[in-house]
Amino acid sequence: MPADLGTVEDRFYTIRNFPLQNGRVMPEATLAYETYGRLADDGRNAVLLTHGYTGSHHFAGRNPSNGGQPGSWDGLIGSGKAIDTDRLFVVASNMLGSSWGSTNGASRNPATGKPWGPDFPAITVRDIVAAQKALLDHLGIRHLVAVAGPSYGGYQAFQWAVAYPDMMDGVVPVVTAPRAPNAEQRLAELLARLETDPDWNGGWYYDRGGAKRVLTEMRIDTLKGYGIEAQLAGRYPDRAAREAAIRALAENWARQFDANSLVILRRATIGFDTVREFGRIRAKLLYVLCRTDKLFPPSLMPGVMRELAAAGVDARYFEIDSEQGHLASGPEHAKWSPVLRDFFAPLVANLG
Repeated sequence: MPADLGTVEDRFYTIRNFPLQNGRVMPEATLAYETYGRLADDGRNAVLLTHGYTGSHHFAGRNPSNGGQPGSWDGLIGSGKAIDTDRLFVVASNMLGSSWGSTNGASRNPATGKPWGPDFPAITVRDIVAAQKALLDHLGIRHLVAVAGPSYGGYQAFQWAVAYPDMMDGVVPVVTAPRAPNAEQRLAELLARLETDPDWNGGWYYDRGGAKRVLTEMRIDTLKGYGIEAQLAGRYPDRAAREAAIRALAENWARQFDANSLVILRRATIGFDTVREFGRIRAKLLYVLCRTDKLFPPSLMPGVMRELAAAGVDARYFEIDSEQGHLASGPEHAKWSPVLRDFFAPLVANLG
């Protein structure tokens, strides 16, 4: 049985005068991240992991700042696992704008000394990836074996593939898509719901304790849409007990997550469409969806694979057979770990 990675910790890197795609410059942009394994002397054995919209960069091991819970992809990462830390140096990066340690709406705006709030710059997925590139440069990483991530992390994986095509050998976008249609409409719907909280105050809620009531209800809806009921059914066969457990999870998340991060990261997807740049991709690609995912259903597969093939991308597809929907990639790791291991094998062999 492969060993657990044990205790891991948050690390932080601050970029000074970070230029954005829209021409603005952020005086400082901090990224939180975790690392597992050891970077080779030539800086070419790294894997970058990118996380989902409301999730965190805690992918493996046990981080005290996360209550010591195992990481979201703990079954895939570690000694002897599909992403083998005996050979690979893994960087799990938080997103710029996220609430898990990186610069976000609750962070201090150097110009005012107060939280950024709704004044946080309009970043894009390309900016999020550019900040990660600066982090990797700082760590001495010269080349990536692969970039992998679920959901919004898959957006980032696709963006990495087209923005830095010579930087990696493999790309693994999971329960995701290469474009974000209807992003403006989804942002409008998000803002409309946040405005139902009496503490929202146009996003200036920091002296009101945050818009926690609406965040909790939104999180319950999100978890149910992602497939949490199937995931908890075994532990909580009684429906009332299961509902209570879901609410507890949602309340805990709402206490930690800043509502403005939802807005910042949703806005960042406006215009996100990597399909038109598929011809830039040089890496091999493993596209993974889940049979019961309602957010990114398997019906996306034929179109995406056709577009990849038309662009000459060496791509393969795998579908996780699970009832756990959008959340399946972590808890159901055993169902796709062999495919991921097989995908990584020739990439790791090239390390010598």
